Amino acid sequence: MTAEPEQPQADDAPQPGAAALPDTAVPVVAIEPQDVERVLEAILMVADEPQTPVELATAVGQPVRVVRQAIARLVNDYDGILGGPRRGFELREVGGGWRIYVRPEYDHAVSDYVLQQNPSRLSQAALETLAVIAYRQPITRSQVASIRAVNVDSVVRTLAGRGLIVELFTDSETGAINYGTTELLLEQLGINSIDELPAIAPLLDDGRDGFGDELG
Repeated sequence: MTAEPEQPQADDAPQPGAAALPDTAVPVVAIEPQDVERVLEAILMVADEPQTPVELATAVGQPVRVVRQAIARLVNDYDGILGGPRRGFELREVGGGWRIYVRPEYDHAVSDYVLQQNPSRLSQAALETLAVIAYRQPITRSQVASIRAVNVDSVVRTLAGRGLIVELFTDSETGAINYGTTELLLEQLGINSIDELPAIAPLLDDGRDGFGDELG
């Protein structure tokens, strides 16, 4: 009796013991080694918080060693060390993570531009976020979002661009940036210190004693 010839399996046929992927599974896009720097650059351009080498390595699917080398080349590129022009921004390490910042010597020009581009009045969402930061500072974006129960990324950027809040420090363990209010806010409110803000408790319906107790 002649055995039937074995039929070749299709490339997409499930292998024995392999779990079937759902139809909605998103394929992982492989990043070529020569593209790592450009992909890291794109990620860092939109990142609101410093990104650790491990987080970046996970994002691009490359070893941490490769990511560290790519970051070092980007730093040198932006600083003009590799022969190109010195950029108006820099890649800075803060609290164990990396983030793109405006160079200090251009801060004033950028601040003036942002202020000119924004309307004079703040939205209700911006006012509420500013109030949370003012009463609870130092505070992180995630903590503000938890209190307001909404995403506050764009609002925080707006307030920072207006010069009403500023990055105070970065948590050494989590890498989260803590925000506080600025002298400009005090000037616009006509007070000398954040301690002169009106007590929040009398404004609460149930008479609680803390801003956090009511909104936390």
